[in-house]
Amino acid sequence: MAEIINIQEFMRMDVRVGKVVEVRDHPNAAKLYILDVDLGPELGKRQLVAGLKPYMLPEALKDTLIIVVTNLEPAVLRGERSDGMLLAAQEGDKVVPLTVASPLAPGSKVR
Repeated sequence: MAEIINIQEFMRMDVRVGKVVEVRDHPNAAKLYILDVDLGPELGKRQLVAGLKPYMLPEALKDTLIIVVTNLEPAVLRGERSDGMLLAAQEGDKVVPLTVASPLAPGSKVR
C-alpha cells in the first residue's frame, strides 16, 4: 500500500494538460521516446522523455492531450533532459498515457 499523504502535499504538484506536438526516438535508448509537449502560454513547450516505445507508435501519441506533472526536478535520461513526467496507467503488459475526456487547452490545470 502506498504511503498516505495529505491534501497540502498533493496540492504541491502542478499537473497540467499538455499537447504532444512531436515524438521522436531517443538516440540512446530502445524503449524511450522524446516528446515535445505544448503546456500552454504560461509554461511553453517542454521536452519529456517517456518509456512508451514498447507500447505505442509515435503517430498514436502525436497531437494527444496528455496529463503532465510539470514541477518535478528535471532528470537526464540516457543523455536527454526530461522537464516533467507524463502520467500513465499500467495493467499487466499494457501501458496507456492518461488523457482528457473532452478537449481542453494546453496548460489547463488538473485538480
